[in-house]
Amino acid sequence: MEERQTSLPDRRSRASMEKRQSLKDKKRIVIKVGSNSLVHPETGELNLSKIDHLIRVLADLKGEGRDVVLVSSGAVACGRQALKIGRKPGSMTEKQAFAAVGQAKLMSTYQRFFAEYSQTTAQVLLTKNVIINQTSRDNTKNTFDELLKLGVIPVVNENDTISTQELAQLETFGDNDQLASIVGAVIGADLVILLSDIEGMYTDDPRHNRDAVFIEYVPTITEEILGMGKGAGSDVGTGGMSAKIAAARIATDSDADMVIAKFDSADIIFDILKGKNVGTLFAAHKNENFDLAEFIRRAKDAEE
Repeated sequence: MEERQTSLPDRRSRASMEKRQSLKDKKRIVIKVGSNSLVHPETGELNLSKIDHLIRVLADLKGEGRDVVLVSSGAVACGRQALKIGRKPGSMTEKQAFAAVGQAKLMSTYQRFFAEYSQTTAQVLLTKNVIINQTSRDNTKNTFDELLKLGVIPVVNENDTISTQELAQLETFGDNDQLASIVGAVIGADLVILLSDIEGMYTDDPRHNRDAVFIEYVPTITEEILGMGKGAGSDVGTGGMSAKIAAARIATDSDADMVIAKFDSADIIFDILKGKNVGTLFAAHKNENFDLAEFIRRAKDAEE
């Protein structure tokens, strides 16, 4: 089926093309990679060649003089593999235990590959409560700023061993999509890239609606866009489209562009930064009234 595209309403507007070209100049980038993109679909084991390629691309971006932060899913899945347990965890305590084991395995894998490219990395584990508290948020920003100043590529994940609320919602709400944008807002990133197993945003779920149209450019997140997110692939990948649009609201209100794209290969990152027409691009529009802590608080209250 031929893919139909639009930018709602002008699919090839001058603004869209200019915005794509501006991505070449981004200096502080947060990249989120979903767990499904890092494993072999047949076995659920880590895809080491894919991870190796990802790390090489990130190291190259750092070599170009960019600040790079990686937000990575997969701790629970890695824990299952390390413990040789074929089933999903059946309780909250099991999920926490799997995450504790898996986080160490995941970080060890990243460190090994980063070392191959003479790149130093650091692990940063966050919870929503850390970001809500002003003092903790300031300390978090200072830590990121210092790591980036030192030439380190931080690897960020939710602190799943204690974040029981996030764990309970993990498979449905895709918190790492929003975590990436939250990190971007805290550190003043100018671009957030969400990579998963979907090409971007559609007007409806393309699996069920042959007339669903691919949206390549979103200049403003309107009520119409919010409504589309509730039906457009809402259960595709680890995080639903609604979660990704929520992430886009955080990023764009914090003055960062955001791209949703499919992670078949880490080269997609280069394509995005070359201004190629891939994925769905949400344009930054600084909102002076945007309060990150209040946004997270409202989202947290809605989950409870």
